Amino acid sequence: MTQSLLEQYGPREAMEYDVVIVGGGPAGLSAAIRLKQRAAEQGKEVSVCLLEKGGEIGAHILSGAVMDPQALTELFPDWKVRGAPLNTPVTEDRFLFLSETGAVKTPSWMLPKSFHNHGNYVISLANVARWLGQQAEALGVEIFPGFPAAEILYNDDGSVKGVATGNMGIDRHGKPTDAFQLGMELHAKYTLFAEGARGHLGKQLMAKYDLNAGKDPQTYAIGIKEVWEIDPKMHQPGLVVHTAGWPLESDTYGGSFLYHLENNQVAVGYVVGLAYENPYLSPYEEFQRYKTHPEIRKFFEGGKRLSYGARALTAGGLQSLPKLSFKGGALIGCDAGFLNASRIKGSHAAIKSGMLAADAAFDALAAERQHDELSAYGIAFEQSWLHEELHVARNFKPWMSKGLYLGTLMVGLDQIIFRGKAPWTLHHTHADHECLKPASHFKPITYPKPDGKLTFDRLSSVFISNTNHAEEQPAHLTLKDASVPVNINLAMYAGPESRYCPAGVYEYVKTEEGADRLQINAQNCVHCKTCDIKDPTQNIVWVTPEGGGGPNYSNM
Repeated sequence: MTQSLLEQYGPREAMEYDVVIVGGGPAGLSAAIRLKQRAAEQGKEVSVCLLEKGGEIGAHILSGAVMDPQALTELFPDWKVRGAPLNTPVTEDRFLFLSETGAVKTPSWMLPKSFHNHGNYVISLANVARWLGQQAEALGVEIFPGFPAAEILYNDDGSVKGVATGNMGIDRHGKPTDAFQLGMELHAKYTLFAEGARGHLGKQLMAKYDLNAGKDPQTYAIGIKEVWEIDPKMHQPGLVVHTAGWPLESDTYGGSFLYHLENNQVAVGYVVGLAYENPYLSPYEEFQRYKTHPEIRKFFEGGKRLSYGARALTAGGLQSLPKLSFKGGALIGCDAGFLNASRIKGSHAAIKSGMLAADAAFDALAAERQHDELSAYGIAFEQSWLHEELHVARNFKPWMSKGLYLGTLMVGLDQIIFRGKAPWTLHHTHADHECLKPASHFKPITYPKPDGKLTFDRLSSVFISNTNHAEEQPAHLTLKDASVPVNINLAMYAGPESRYCPAGVYEYVKTEEGADRLQINAQNCVHCKTCDIKDPTQNIVWVTPEGGGGPNYSNM
């Protein structure tokens, strides 16, 4: 359709930059800032453009989050003076193993170093991203929110030339409306992709350049989060609580976080590894059930839920990192997969990776190069503290994938006895979508009904995520084969998309003739990408919606 529109309305307007960055999260913004810092240090001019699909910087940013300030300190040694919103230092770590009604606290001395958060901060990553956006604009970075990069542009030699933004004003049938606007091309000497976990364009680049050759399959988790305002008597600024165990079965990877922010607010969430086998499992319902545990619900009784959201996160670690660069560009942040699953942290890694890529791009520009491979980025990463950190953590997720009890024992051995330097490296052998087993192997899970006070249904949750998509635009959740959902997913796996989606996007309904049909409520989508990852036949493909669509997170 884009090609025919180009023939009808084209050519697209093009803008030229030294560097174009796709994505306004911590990785993309840090790369932009670092480029401008290097240029100022050397008295050079470097033009930098950053595209963000959310309606504003931070609108689509969601994380736990406890932040290690190491990389931010490298980017801005004076971040405190500049007013970075790291306002709540961690004051206490608790790690609990939950049974259905009980909780056992792990003594601090038994916790691996990765679970100690002294010197870290409880934050809203969305607010940190907004602050980084302000710093970037002050340095001269051109930021275009509400403009998703929808297409990669290539030079004749196969190198990345830049990106094109999506067309605006197209109806659900793909036809231009009166409000139609052709997308714009942004050409660059180097293009950095910082779309977050399971990036739409990053996935294409990995396939085109075979960036995953010799690497383990990437593995993901879904993180579902709420922010609450709680009774001041129950609030302890800087308290960090993690749990493992109930409500998940011991063979399913996952756990919770509960972080006390400032202003009597608490961020609470649940993470479920997407390699789970049981198609009846619902990560959303497991999260709601978790909040009913006596040790957890005490924080929320009398409180008020303020916001909700969900996001996939990359958890494969060092073994699953793709080759980072290709002709004309590079992958940074969670688009590559830099999250440290053992620490449940990725923002510091995203910032560091963005800085490393920016240094490589700046040096290449200074040498009057363009559209070649930024191999210095990968070399610098291998020599950095970030590589060392991920190397120490490399066996955490593979061990925990073997079950809670064996995994906990072996992680303790790996991290406390060997300090992450064991003479072996475990590997991921299957992509998450390959792990789902037929529904006939399991019994359906009966989840309690929401009470509207502590537990909630999906649609009321989506409402407070401020999610909105233009009603007439084409659905951004596409099917390669429309017959697969009923003939395979429903018949073999009991329709898992109706359960793994945390936003009620997918539901099976009956036609007037009594046949089953998959209904896609794309307007509910919070852009978590879980469907793109977990669909057993990889028939669902997430593509960029019209600019500005999706959630609008204020404090996530």
